[in-house]
Amino acid sequence: MKKLTTTMMQQTLNKQDRRLTVGLDLGDRSSFYCVLDEAGDVLMEQRVNTTPKAIKEIFGAMPRSRIALETGTHSPWVSRLLSELGHEAIVAHARSVRLIGESRRKDDRIDARTLARLVRIDPQLLCPVKHRSAEAQADLTVIRARAALVRARTMLVNAARGLTKSYGERLRGCNARGMKPKAAQDLSPELKSALEPMMREIESVSERICEYDHLLESMTRNKYPEAERLKQIKGVGTLIALTYMLTLEDPHRFRKSRDAACYVGLQPGRRNSGQSEPQMHISKEGDPYLRTLLVQAAHHVLGPWGVDSDLRRWGMKLAEHGGKRGKKRAVIAVARKLAVLLHRLWVSGDVYMPLRSSGRATLPAVA
Repeated sequence: MKKLTTTMMQQTLNKQDRRLTVGLDLGDRSSFYCVLDEAGDVLMEQRVNTTPKAIKEIFGAMPRSRIALETGTHSPWVSRLLSELGHEAIVAHARSVRLIGESRRKDDRIDARTLARLVRIDPQLLCPVKHRSAEAQADLTVIRARAALVRARTMLVNAARGLTKSYGERLRGCNARGMKPKAAQDLSPELKSALEPMMREIESVSERICEYDHLLESMTRNKYPEAERLKQIKGVGTLIALTYMLTLEDPHRFRKSRDAACYVGLQPGRRNSGQSEPQMHISKEGDPYLRTLLVQAAHHVLGPWGVDSDLRRWGMKLAEHGGKRGKKRAVIAVARKLAVLLHRLWVSGDVYMPLRSSGRATLPAVA
């Protein structure tokens, strides 16, 4: 197909009185888009650089269109930019569009054309998702950066411990936060000189993590005071409350609080067919980091430091059944209840009552 300049493209598209449909296959450096008319015929197929300037130049010259793109690294800012240009941006769930992901003919041109044809027929076929706002994404980036530092510290601590054990020695202390150069004082001279730079780096990373913790506390006080409602639950701190709020962003997007647990992927999957209703694992859809934090909170609720509550009693009773895997299932079940309960507290603003009964265990009051 002959390559068109921006002016020629604008003249061609402006002749179309009816609404256009566009499929945009995003790439890291360049993207491919396909434009269909109302009859489903291909008007043009072109490549564009994946930069704000190039996207604005191409799609700013188009009349208002319906544009489909897949979730990915660039989809948040691209979808916001297209919406600002007046287009209807529909972000397809990449894992749900198997017609593209599992196609044997994987090509940017074909993927863009498939996206355009699917969104032209019915946007719901793409399982559209809603990206969070730029402000929420910026605040969530602080949490992501902290999590990256925590992973780096864990890797360094594990490496230091493994290296000392290969010499038949051990580092003092087991808390990663307290891992400082003085922990290597009792090591042999050759091992001490080898690990001291790594220990100083671990201490530096811990200091940076503390700075992020202070930043999150300040962010909670100044921008998200509703997080205090979520922190009423013992085991839910600033990090979990703020991550939960920024990931969901709008609590009213869910009709029921139970839908919040489905959003984070803590509900069992379904594959019912006829009389067959197999028991499946959780779907693990949604944000994996938030799901990890909720599972950590569930471990605290059921652990030795958890306070007495209806939620803990219910989880402990559930853990008594199911043999060796009973505890694991109880942890996931409590994490799912936490996702529901946090949404309920966020929306209603109620005061959390850990114990509503002094007798037998009851479920926490959630909708």
